[in-house]
Amino acid sequence: MADSIRWFDTVDSTNTRLMNDKADLPDKTVYAARFQTAGRGQKGNRWESRAGENLTFSLLLKPEAVSAVEQFILSQIVALGLVDYLAAEGVSATIKWPNDIYAGDRKICGTLIEPTLSEGRVAAAVAGIGLNLNQQAFDPSLPNPTSLTLQTGKAYDIREELPKLLACIFCYYDRVGSVYARNGFDALYLERLYRRGQWHFFEELPASDIPAEHRSGLRVEARILGIDTKARLLLEHRDGTLHAYGFKEIKYLL
Repeated sequence: MADSIRWFDTVDSTNTRLMNDKADLPDKTVYAARFQTAGRGQKGNRWESRAGENLTFSLLLKPEAVSAVEQFILSQIVALGLVDYLAAEGVSATIKWPNDIYAGDRKICGTLIEPTLSEGRVAAAVAGIGLNLNQQAFDPSLPNPTSLTLQTGKAYDIREELPKLLACIFCYYDRVGSVYARNGFDALYLERLYRRGQWHFFEELPASDIPAEHRSGLRVEARILGIDTKARLLLEHRDGTLHAYGFKEIKYLL
């Protein structure tokens, strides 16, 4: 596995580099960096990470049996692998839909999946992952960050931890061709959803190109029931009605 990992001391974005190089690289290639000058999160958000303290890397996936309509399974695979890795380190984590990872009510990991579609299937996907490993001080503007070392009190070697984490992801990815396994992935993902089945307040956000922080929406009390076939979050409101939300159409109120 180590042969498939290319380490950079400093890079603009491992996702950008890997997306540019993906055509000439094999399945499961990894680009990892001690520091990214332009790390990216979901919907253009920037990912902040201190140099050398965290796991910041991108993973190339070239599945042979994932159709375009099934592409969310790649997000599930990555999220489940991350939860398993953290469990092995003694941290009980959950998946904040669609694919952030939380320890309690604090964000420990973010991911960005960028697929390339061809003839109705996923020809390739680059999964960018930022896992807070050793960082203990964060930008005060971030609402709720944490790290593995804050959870466990231990220090970690990023080069030693990356192969362990990849092994957890590949445990799922190597079974993606099995329909039976995929059904199991759905069940595990739902089981590990952050706040599933609990009544909490959310903010509805109308679909818009305006950043969420500059919009105001309706505050609703609801509980998460699961996700639908389009990977939208299913919420039951207090009045018993069921609503489906796409990404950036609903905001968790923490």
